[in-house]
Amino acid sequence: METNTTPMDDQEPVVSENDRASLIKVKRHEMEQMKERFAKLLLGEDNSGGGKGVSSALALSNAITNLAASAFGEQHKLAPMPEDRKRRWRREVGWLLSVTDYIVEFVASQQTSKGGSNMEVMMTKQRTDLRMNIPALKKLDAMLIGCLDNFKGQNQFWYVSKDANESEKGVQRSDKWWLPTVKVPPEGLSEESRKWMQYQKDCVNQVLKASMAINAEILAEMEIPEDYIDDLPKNGRESLGETIYKNITVDSFDPGQFLSTMDLSTELNVLDLKNKIEASIVIWKRKMNQKDTKSAWSSSIISSEKRELFEDRAETILLLLKQQFPGLPQSTLEISKIESNKNVGHAILESYSRVLESLANTVMNRIEDVLYADKVAQDPSLLAKKRTTSSRVVLDESNGQVSGQTPTGSPKTLSDFMGWSVEQETTSGASSPQVEDKETEKYQSKSANILARKIWRN
Repeated sequence: METNTTPMDDQEPVVSENDRASLIKVKRHEMEQMKERFAKLLLGEDNSGGGKGVSSALALSNAITNLAASAFGEQHKLAPMPEDRKRRWRREVGWLLSVTDYIVEFVASQQTSKGGSNMEVMMTKQRTDLRMNIPALKKLDAMLIGCLDNFKGQNQFWYVSKDANESEKGVQRSDKWWLPTVKVPPEGLSEESRKWMQYQKDCVNQVLKASMAINAEILAEMEIPEDYIDDLPKNGRESLGETIYKNITVDSFDPGQFLSTMDLSTELNVLDLKNKIEASIVIWKRKMNQKDTKSAWSSSIISSEKRELFEDRAETILLLLKQQFPGLPQSTLEISKIESNKNVGHAILESYSRVLESLANTVMNRIEDVLYADKVAQDPSLLAKKRTTSSRVVLDESNGQVSGQTPTGSPKTLSDFMGWSVEQETTSGASSPQVEDKETEKYQSKSANILARKIWRN
C-alpha cells in the first residue's frame, strides 16, 4: 500500500494557537510603537498639536539620538547587546531610516521611444549623499554590534563591581569610578587572546574613523545659523584670547607644541578650546569672503594671506582635538547647526553617524581598559604611572602630517578611509570595510576556540 509522504523540508512549522496569538499581540504592539514614533515626528514633538513643535529634521535627529541612548546605554562592559534591545534597535532605527528612501533628486536619463529615437528625460533617484552613506552606516552599525557579539562566552577577563572590597577589585584605567573594574589572570592574557583583543580594537577603530569622517563631512555641509554669527566677536583675537591668539599667529607654528601648552586635563577645558577655535575659523572665513565689501566683518589690519594661514592652523588644531578626544560633547557651533538645520537627509546622516561614533568610542575605551589591565598584570609599576588622558592621534614625525589628514591637509572623507566611490550604488556601498592586516584574520575564525565560556562577575 502506497502512502504519500511529504519531505520534512517542505512541511510548514506547526504553530500552536497560543503561539499564534502571542505573535499577533507582538505585531500589534510593534505597529502601535511605529504609529507613536511617526506621530511624534509629524507633530514635531509637540503633543498638543498646536504647531509649536520643532522641524521635521530636528525631530528625526532627536528620535535617533534618544533611541540610541535607550538601546545602547553607557556600555559598561564588553558584552553582547541583549537580544530584545538589539531587535528593538534594528527595528526602530529601520523605521526612522526609511524616510531616506523617499528623499530623491532629479537626474537625466536616456530613453528610447517606440520610433527608435533617443530622448533625454528626468527621472528621480535617491539623493547621492544618502545613496552612498546610508548603506555605509548600516554596515558600520552591523560591524559594531557584531564586535560586541564576539565577546560572548569569553573567559580571559571579567568585571568586578565598583562596590566590591578593595582586595577583590581589578584595575581601573580611567577616573570613571562608577564603572566596574577589570580583572585578568595573574599572568595576564594569553598571547592568542591578546592578539585577538587587538584585532577587535582595530575593527572598532575602523568604525570610529569612518563614522567620524561622515559626521564631520555632514556638519561641514550644514549652514552656519545667523544667530550663531550674530553672537560672535568681531575678530579672532577677541574670540581666542590674547594667549591662544599669539600662540597660533607666531612665525614658527607647531600644532603638537601648541596643544602641549594648553590645559586639556578636563573635558570642559577641551570643549572650551574647541568652541574658541571654531568661532575663530568662522570669523576668519567670513572676513576673507567679505574682504571686497564694506562690512563690519571686513578689516584691512591683517592681510588675506595671513588670515588664511591662521585659519589653516586653527583647522589643524581642531582636527587634532576631534581625533584625540572623539567622545567630546558637541560644540556650540555643532549644536547651533543641528538645531537650525532644515535638511532632513543631513539630520539623519548626522545623528546616525554621531551615535555610531559615540558607541564606537565607548567600545574602544572598554577594550583599552582590558588591554591596560593586561599590561598592569605584566608590569604592576604601571599603576603608579596611570595616565589621565587618552590620546590615539599624534603628529606623524616622518612628514609632519596629522594622522587622519590627506597630504593636502584636508580632513579625510569616507572614501579616503574605506576606498569607496561616491558613484557606487547601494549594493557596492554596502560592502564591508576591509581590515588590511591578513595575519589577524585567523583570530576571527579562532574566536570560538579562545572564548570558551562566559564569566561576568558582579
